[in-house]
Amino acid sequence: MWLALAANKILEDRQNHEVDYQTTSAQIQNLTLFVSSWNVGGIAPPSELNMEDLLHTENNLADIYVLGFQEIVPLNAGNILVQENTSISMQWNSLIRAALNKTDDISLHQKAELGESHQKVYPLKREGSFTTSKTSNSPHFECIISKQMVGVFITIWARSPLLPYIRHISVSSVGCGIFGCLGNKGSVSVRFCLHETSFCFVCSHLASGGKEGDKRERNANVSQILSRTQFSSDPFQCLPRKILQHDRVIWLGDLNYRICLPEPTTRSLVNDRQWSTLLQNDQLKAELREGCTFEGWNEEEIEFAPTYKYNLDSDDYYGCNNQKGKKEKNRTPAWCDRIIWFGKGLKQRQYSRGENKLSDHRPVRAIFTAEVKVQCQSTENFVKMFS
Repeated sequence: MWLALAANKILEDRQNHEVDYQTTSAQIQNLTLFVSSWNVGGIAPPSELNMEDLLHTENNLADIYVLGFQEIVPLNAGNILVQENTSISMQWNSLIRAALNKTDDISLHQKAELGESHQKVYPLKREGSFTTSKTSNSPHFECIISKQMVGVFITIWARSPLLPYIRHISVSSVGCGIFGCLGNKGSVSVRFCLHETSFCFVCSHLASGGKEGDKRERNANVSQILSRTQFSSDPFQCLPRKILQHDRVIWLGDLNYRICLPEPTTRSLVNDRQWSTLLQNDQLKAELREGCTFEGWNEEEIEFAPTYKYNLDSDDYYGCNNQKGKKEKNRTPAWCDRIIWFGKGLKQRQYSRGENKLSDHRPVRAIFTAEVKVQCQSTENFVKMFS
């Protein structure tokens, strides 16, 4: 009996000691995350497409860029059966690299790496090898992972000084489209740890439609993604395996939630820029307020026009001009493209949309300040990065 009590006392003291050590040996540092989502409507990026406007590179560069795309290929029967189109994803990555690093000098070797058919995780330096080929006045960005599932594509870029501290990168794809499993709808999620903090980014394309019952299908997609997403584990590391187990979680994509108002009323309110009235009837806002699908999730206030659906290469919403002879279904304007987050340690500083007219959607973007737990021995180098 007394041996068992003694053992429990030793274990308790050890646990208390570990907690005290973790508390006193770590500091909280802030970094800047840029997150963007864009449904490009199955249109391949033109070679002259300038991504700098979307990425806000004329302002101070962020530390990590997370870009999610939907419909990077047309969602036809042939493409749905092909998980990855390396040519298209390579084109997008090349444009992003050029914008972030202000150069078009992409070697054939780099192109080959970006175009690999499997997820690409760049080899990261060992912790302590705090080196970079660029000066602090000219930050260099590297792609740490890039993954496609049919039309859903996520690519994440980080400042090169951060690379030694990014570990345990893992990806999980969930198809919940046709037959409940094909990838015309679904998600690609990425997990990594930066220093002692875990991040998870979920890029998704949910069920479409403005009919009765379509919202329930979207909610069902969300539930499937949360339950079926599972990241790799390490028996020697206590790593999160599910989305909501991570320290910092951001969900981005064409979530396809609509506005619960008659179409003429919605169009009239959009023309009058009555965003607050429209958002009171927005399906996703209602889920965030009172639903169970996104319980505990947050979204910054929206102060921009609905991002869907536009006539191609136009500022006019689809159907705003009564086009004679066309029998196509109307598409009521809606905020289909969204960025939301879960948990503590994230502060959204900006929420806006881009104005590129490549597709029938406008891209959305957000800037976050994220808290990162840094061990003391790493703090000095981490601070130097951002000084």
